[in-house]
Amino acid sequence: MFKFAAVTTGALASFQPIAPLTEVETRELFSEWQAHFDVPDADYSSWTASLDEIIAHNAGDSTWVAGLNEYSHMSWEQFQAFFNLAPQNCSATQPREKVVLPQVHHQAQATPSKKDWRTDIPIHVKNQGSCGSCWTFSTTGATEAHNYLATGKDVLLSEQQLVDCADAFDNHGCAGGLPSHAFEYLHYFGGQMAEKDYKYTAKDGKCVAEVSKVAAVVNSQVNITFQDEKQLVDAVGQYGPVSVAYQVASDFRHYTGGVYTSTVCKNKPSDVNHAVLAVGFDHDEASGKDYWIIKNSWGDSFGLKGYFLMERGLNMCGVSDCASFPIMKGSEITV
Repeated sequence: MFKFAAVTTGALASFQPIAPLTEVETRELFSEWQAHFDVPDADYSSWTASLDEIIAHNAGDSTWVAGLNEYSHMSWEQFQAFFNLAPQNCSATQPREKVVLPQVHHQAQATPSKKDWRTDIPIHVKNQGSCGSCWTFSTTGATEAHNYLATGKDVLLSEQQLVDCADAFDNHGCAGGLPSHAFEYLHYFGGQMAEKDYKYTAKDGKCVAEVSKVAAVVNSQVNITFQDEKQLVDAVGQYGPVSVAYQVASDFRHYTGGVYTSTVCKNKPSDVNHAVLAVGFDHDEASGKDYWIIKNSWGDSFGLKGYFLMERGLNMCGVSDCASFPIMKGSEITV
């Protein structure tokens, strides 16, 4: 019925318009979108402003596709406030500090040309909701993955424990934090509880963590060398998913597929405002670009069922400014 993008890489391909719509078509699409995402009270004018941005982007020459999602009724300012996308000074290493990656027992360390950990281990897409707790989801995604690699146990771990309890390590609950600091908290506390024992509320609360109930133990952590994207490739390729951060620019909220690249976002550690999880990397023949496979924390309706692809090799949006991963109890990785 509508003029949609031929590139249907995203889960919401039917919401990727590439040409202006008539008023009747726009109203029909708005109703379809409201029903799909269950947002009956969405502001129509704000939604049409997003629609205009999406159509303008898709009409150009880009390696990624914009589309409507459950946040399309929000202005950029509302979107920033909803997820509390405030900049974090995130570098875990000094610019001139070179980190040596750890050793893995009984394993020849060789970085593959491509890797997707989703084919090897269970990785879970979650939704942080209206709380600036992306750092807890990035941290937890890494600890869940590395705990599975160390123990063979697929345990959903508690983001809320980090929201409520990690403030002494320069984290601030729903007001932001850093995975590198969260790994330190988990190490000194004694571990991370299961999600079922410390449920997520998407708001700040009183710390009720019990060390006797931890389900995964962090022995230590590795901070990737500042802006060393080659070392980040080695870390993801050899060890497992890695917590990373980047700057969400205004156009990114419309991402639905393809390899995201931007001339708008900034890449300094003082600019990054969102923590996520790098789960792999590959090369896109169509665009000629190398890319990261990254898990987000905005639910599985965003992007590629909760994931997005970002250009690799240029420190796009600061993706290699502050990367880190945990070493779990039972792991064969030693520092």
